[in-house]
Order: sequence, then structure tokens, then C-alpha cells
Amino acid sequence: MNPQAPDTALAGQLHWLNRYYYLRAIVSFAWVAAAFTLGTRDATAAAALLVVYPAWDAIANYLDAQRNGGLATNKTQAINFAVSMVTTIAVALTLRLGMHAVLGVFGAWAILSGLLQLGTALKRRKRFGAQWAMILSGAQSALAGGFMIVQSLQAAMPTIVNVAGYAAVGAIYFLISALWLTVSRLRGRSAVTG
Repeated sequence: MNPQAPDTALAGQLHWLNRYYYLRAIVSFAWVAAAFTLGTRDATAAAALLVVYPAWDAIANYLDAQRNGGLATNKTQAINFAVSMVTTIAVALTLRLGMHAVLGVFGAWAILSGLLQLGTALKRRKRFGAQWAMILSGAQSALAGGFMIVQSLQAAMPTIVNVAGYAAVGAIYFLISALWLTVSRLRGRSAVTG
């Protein structure tokens, strides 16, 4: 057996992770575009987008965990899946209370999901590398969540734009991670063939 041959299981997981980060970036950028266009003009569209955002995060965490051994072996993603599902329901229920309540829910979710994303990235760092952007993203998400909670307590009326800014930063981090993994994979491939 060639000791330099790449581990095919690890290569497959790395390929999935790379595609997953691109998918997260694309969906997040699309959501941000919809929030700034439809969500700022139509209250019904804004409400739907606010419910869809944590629901998508739950689905994404579930899919990623399933591709990496399941929820039982990925505790941070299992918890993040559950937290995002609860947040989806909480956002749907608090919409009738107003945007202050919704932004408070998003703030609490950003803190929890950010810390869980940070935990997932730290776990993956040794195996896959290129996790520094996800580590920063998780930490920044937690800080942004605190800021959203503070905003939710202010007199100024929050809008979907408050959440869209947070989502845009997350999309950028996913794109950076995807590009970083792509470059790492191409370098690894050229080292093997060169």
C-alpha cells in the first residue's frame, strides 16, 4: 500500500465539506438578497424569510452531520439542529409580538448557534484544516447575538435588515472557508501528481 495515497474516506468527507460550505454561502447570499429586496417591501415576505432562515440552518446542520457519521457522533451539530428547529418555531410564534421580540429570539439563537459552530469547527480543525474562518464566524455570531439582544431592547424599530447584516457576514465566512478548502485540495492534488 502506498503510504502517500490519500485516504479516500477523508478525501470524500473533505470534498463534501467543501461543497457544503459553498452551498451554505450561496443559500445565505440568496437569503440576504431576498431580505433586502422582498423583505424590506413586503411584511409577509419578511415574515416568511425570518422563519426560513433558522429552518435552513437546521436542515444544513442535519445534512452535514449525516454525511459525517450522523447526529449521534456530531453532538454540537445535533444540538445546533435542535436549537435551530426550536428557533424556527419561536420566530413563527413571536412574529405577532413584533420585531423586537423576533430580534431577541434571533439574538439568543445567534449566540447558541455561534458557540456550537465554534465547537464543530474546533473539532474539525485537526482533521480537515481550513477551519479558522468557521472558528471566527462562530465567535462573531455569538457576539452579534449579544448585539441583537441589545438592539431588541431599544426603542428603535428593528427590521429584517438587522438580521440580513448578520446573515451576510455568515455567508462571507462560509465562502472564505469554501475557497480555502478548494485551494488546499488543489494544492494537495498537485503535490500528489507533481
